[in-house]
Amino acid sequence: MSKLIIPSGYSALLSKRETEKAIKLVKDFFQLNLSTELRLSRVTAPLFVLSGLGINDDLNGVEHPVSFSIRDMDGKRAEIVHSLAKWKRLTLASLGVKPGYGIYTDMNAVRADEELDNIHSLYVDQWDWEAVITKDQRTIPFLKDTVRRIYSAILRTEFVACDAFPQLEPFLPKEITFIHSEDLLRMYPGKTPKEREDLAAREHGAVFIIGIGGKLADGTVHDGRAPDYDDWSTPTGEGRCGLNGDILVWYPVLGRAFELSSMGIRVDAAALRRQLEIAGKRERESLYFHKRLLDGELPLSIGGGIGQSRLCMMMLHKAHIGEIQASIWPEAMREQCRKAGIDLI
Repeated sequence: MSKLIIPSGYSALLSKRETEKAIKLVKDFFQLNLSTELRLSRVTAPLFVLSGLGINDDLNGVEHPVSFSIRDMDGKRAEIVHSLAKWKRLTLASLGVKPGYGIYTDMNAVRADEELDNIHSLYVDQWDWEAVITKDQRTIPFLKDTVRRIYSAILRTEFVACDAFPQLEPFLPKEITFIHSEDLLRMYPGKTPKEREDLAAREHGAVFIIGIGGKLADGTVHDGRAPDYDDWSTPTGEGRCGLNGDILVWYPVLGRAFELSSMGIRVDAAALRRQLEIAGKRERESLYFHKRLLDGELPLSIGGGIGQSRLCMMMLHKAHIGEIQASIWPEAMREQCRKAGIDLI
């Protein structure tokens, strides 16, 4: 609640009815462009997975999944997904997807431990995508090329939204800038990771922060990442590590950096062992997902998640994600938003 940002003089540019029409336009157009750029086919995804298989996303490692017992399966427990980072890789294998192609899906999640503010909700909806790659594509140049393709889809979507609703003005830069988290630390000493993101996003308009999850030169990490999906530990030269990152843009409505996607080249067997060792999670090697990966039964891949409500929020110049999606908010937050002209669904 204390993190809520109330933009001065805020007034929604679209009515509720226009907003609903615009949400459909943005979602339909973007997913078509994303799937075309990355050669992805849509698949059906689960809302929950069985506990104890190592399939659910552990996020930063401290969030607790919403879980329940299944009466008709002798009380086995299921967990509502945090994301589908590992499930997608299993699906690539089961579908026999070839290198150069992939899958995407509509992922719906519940993150009960989320700190609620303008862009964080209990309900998470995103396009989860994953594509098969070859060993020689596990490189920074390939990662950057993929990011540029995604950003191109974002730019085209911005044009379509602004063309359909002239009250919206485009603000995204034509190019996205790449900065390693280690360089970001050097560029802005004495700043927190979020402050560094704000400064970089304000300067460049759109940035991809490379190498999130591993220790930096000062012993800190830019942000937490689970050890068993993104590869944040593989050396890439010049003292840099990591084949993953975040897409951030400068969002003038809130005056802050705005994360649209977390993504990266996924761990191979060597990186998984190394990261489980670093994280003190070696016991996971015996779990279903991890064992299949270590046994060479899963393809090499790249993947990530792109927030659906977040993308719509940015495209439609909204001040709160609750103007895009139906979720639960503290009554005090609803009242504060109501007084500021921010109409939560």
